[in-house]
Amino acid sequence: MIATRILGNKLHIISFSIPYPANYGGAIDVFYKIKALAKEGVKITLHCFQYDRPPAELLEKYCDKVFYYPRKMIGAHLLGFYPFIVSSRKSKTLLTNLLTDDAPILFEGLHTCYSIGNPRLKDRLKIVRSHNLEHDYYAALASVESNKMKRLYYNTESRKLKRFEEYAYKKADLILGISKKDTSYLQKKYKKSVLISAFHAFENVNIPNQTKKYAFYHGNLSVGENNEAACFLVEKVFKGLSHSLIIAGSQPSLRLKKMTTEAENVTLLDNINVDQINDLIHQAQINILPTFQSTGIKLKLLAALFNGAHCLVNSKMVEGTGVESLVEIADSTLEFQHKINELMEVSCHEISIEKRNEVLDRYSNHHQLNNLMDAIFNA
Repeated sequence: MIATRILGNKLHIISFSIPYPANYGGAIDVFYKIKALAKEGVKITLHCFQYDRPPAELLEKYCDKVFYYPRKMIGAHLLGFYPFIVSSRKSKTLLTNLLTDDAPILFEGLHTCYSIGNPRLKDRLKIVRSHNLEHDYYAALASVESNKMKRLYYNTESRKLKRFEEYAYKKADLILGISKKDTSYLQKKYKKSVLISAFHAFENVNIPNQTKKYAFYHGNLSVGENNEAACFLVEKVFKGLSHSLIIAGSQPSLRLKKMTTEAENVTLLDNINVDQINDLIHQAQINILPTFQSTGIKLKLLAALFNGAHCLVNSKMVEGTGVESLVEIADSTLEFQHKINELMEVSCHEISIEKRNEVLDRYSNHHQLNNLMDAIFNA
């Protein structure tokens, strides 16, 4: 087993949150990475910051040990050098637990990197998973945020993250980029980055034999960018169309709720579970996924391509991903409307399973695991 040989059978993983249930991008990547490593015999010590979800007993099935640390959600952490997403995850107990052995440490996101520069960890192999170019991500959140105080927070956090990124990544031995575009930036700037795409729930491409005549958009609607994309679809794209749109996601804004109530051809499903979302992806004639940010790789895009029929996106959704040949692209309202009308009449049997399998092989968990092990071995 390659993982066991390379890691000496042990690995610390520090997760920004509790990665189960795996129902949004970052949690999906962490959870299925843990499953893949555990299957290879790696003894994982998992460290989770807890603030919005309860401890998950299932994690003990895949991890040798699981520790939970409270995230300190207090205003004082907004001040000083560290970004709030980092300073609120400061923990002396975490550092103590990391020092119980000399196993490599995988920091999941800049969020978890408060202790990366601690001199007591100077001889440890330190790997950081970059889930996003965080300063770009927060700047983009600010650009679509209407609340002035939230917009100020996002802009301030973006500036701090840009500064903290240089500090943290210079202390790391290896940086794992999540997309070609992100990895290119990280390699150019820090000279020690490799591409490891997101781990996910799907083992094989599963194009449906039959679909239902609706388009489907899903995402964590508490994130401003996702909520804005959903509003764009309701207000611009599906206004005047006869085709149906289903939107699913947690914590939609009041604005989105009002829009969907007034739109006869739009249904909003709030806080449904992962299995229900996967069923809707699989049954949809079109998975429609616009985004206003081109950072990272969107897990919902991989879910649509592994588990769905037609996939309609804008250019930013697939920029630097390598899956452009598997999707239909539209960037303007009229282009989206034209493609929707067209794809509603195209049978899912016309989709090439062979082509999807060929392109998506590089996104399989097996492929990512082998790349991860090779990267750690050569770090």
